[in-house]
Amino acid sequence: MKLHPQDSAPTGGHHYPLRVYYEDTDAGGVVYHANYLRFCERARTEAMRDAAIPHAEMTSQHGLMFMVRRVKLDYLAPALLDDSLLVVTRPLKVGAASATILQVVRRADAARGLVRVEIELACVRMGDQRAARMPARYREVLVGLMDGHDSAPIGAF
Repeated sequence: MKLHPQDSAPTGGHHYPLRVYYEDTDAGGVVYHANYLRFCERARTEAMRDAAIPHAEMTSQHGLMFMVRRVKLDYLAPALLDDSLLVVTRPLKVGAASATILQVVRRADAARGLVRVEIELACVRMGDQRAARMPARYREVLVGLMDGHDSAPIGAF
């Protein structure tokens, strides 16, 4: 994937719209910093669901789950009460038992990112939380959703 400047959204990707509610903000009407992680978690879940590789299937059929191993957040500009936001999600790197995902939160009507998140997910067994290979279908779909691949289903990442 061609890397983009830190203040811009990735091209393509899954788009998850949301609105900033009072509960998401601090006393000044600015989105509280930790809430961006919640926004991104929802967006990743919906991106996987839209790509036909939902978390629920991974746990029930394979006994596996993704755990967050590392998060890097760059706060570039604040989101405010009642803003209409878009979380753009796309895989950057996919390994046998891990995936690095890029997520950019931006206003729905702007290209400039407000927050840039790189998150590394580890695939682990539910029973002991030890690393495990990702099911082949999950890996294939994630790899196909990276830039330079044209196997991504419409509406996914």
